[in-house]
Amino acid sequence: RLINLSELTPYILCSICKGYLIDATTITECLHTFCKSCIVRHFYYSNRCPKCNIVVHQTQPLYNIRLDRQLQDIVYKLVINLEEREKKQMHDFYKERGLEVPKPAVPQPVPSSKGRSKKVLESVFRIPPELDMSLLLEFIGANEGTGHFKPLEKKFVRVSGEATIGHVEKFLRRKMGLDPACQVDIICGDHLLERYQTLREIRRAIGDAAMQDGLLVLHYGLVVSPLKIT
Repeated sequence: RLINLSELTPYILCSICKGYLIDATTITECLHTFCKSCIVRHFYYSNRCPKCNIVVHQTQPLYNIRLDRQLQDIVYKLVINLEEREKKQMHDFYKERGLEVPKPAVPQPVPSSKGRSKKVLESVFRIPPELDMSLLLEFIGANEGTGHFKPLEKKFVRVSGEATIGHVEKFLRRKMGLDPACQVDIICGDHLLERYQTLREIRRAIGDAAMQDGLLVLHYGLVVSPLKIT
């Protein structure tokens, strides 16, 4: 029998933008699917699925998403001219900016156990091996006189273990728009940390007491700089 497109619409719409799925991308933890651009933008602010609220990954939710090419093919077959419109918009976008139009990614065949090749879809994003330390940055407050600042939008960060507390402080200052006269104190457990200490050294020195679910927990507070008081 013929099926009205409206009956299938709920299954091929992105719940974030409410439009038809483009570059359909599925969260591996809960199997909910969204437009790739929509879910990537969402994960900049949150590590939870926008549909079921499950924690996708403590620090790198983008690592747990996969392109769903079969579903995207179905969407393009159901919605007339959708694929052509998207290709034209992408082509125009790059041409207007004098950029080379990217070629579509093709799954690479890999040998199977039976000697025949099969196609495997890789993760949409890869975490560089040098980013071996996951941080949880917890705000513990600010004293009066520290000035105006923006809340830190993303408290989960993945960095190199060779990064120092000085690097973390610079990150906080840039993201929060802190006044130069504002002092940033960073604490791990009961230890007030020095700017020269590396994250790997802190993890090794403090041990499991510094960790929470595989994350190095750093608390930071804003205080009035002694130079400002004098």
